[in-house]
Amino acid sequence: MSPLGWAALLLTFGLIIMLVEMFVPSGGVLAFISATSVIASIFMAFRSSSEAGVGFMAMAVLGTPVVLAIGFKLWPRTPLGKRILLDVPTGDDVLPDIELRKRLKELVGHFGTAKALMLPGGPVQVEGHIYDALSEGVAVQPGERVKVVEVRGTRIVVRPTKDEPAPSASIDADDPLNVTIDKLGLDPFDPLK
Repeated sequence: MSPLGWAALLLTFGLIIMLVEMFVPSGGVLAFISATSVIASIFMAFRSSSEAGVGFMAMAVLGTPVVLAIGFKLWPRTPLGKRILLDVPTGDDVLPDIELRKRLKELVGHFGTAKALMLPGGPVQVEGHIYDALSEGVAVQPGERVKVVEVRGTRIVVRPTKDEPAPSASIDADDPLNVTIDKLGLDPFDPLK
């Protein structure tokens, strides 16, 4: 076989062993064999002619990053790569899974009523309980129907809706906070007397 044939064979062997080194941990033995093979291919090409030597040197310089790029592209899908490179956690994976957050997630899709003007945050009554909520960028008037669309942290995100009719008795008459001062029978405060 001619020196040029040996050079081509050694270069191909060196690049293949370089790719194998990425998937088979060898403690650098395969990397040493690969580097030795590539350098030997360049010397063999120079024995044939100087133009061939420069060409093989260019192929080694261009082939090495290409082989490494292919290896790095394939490596995360290998068993070893999967063990070393863990999946990126999602937002739900890193948040604490507290009881309040679980309860709030169950409210998504339910309807409620705004208890105060929401610019953009405020109290909302959903299923008889009052929660701290954010609107989706629009002002929500008191008494307006809202739909729970998302949970952010420990707050629910609501959107004004006309999907479900408002309940007929939205204000609880038994709640002392909903009774006006005139109906409580208290004397008005007059500082001038």
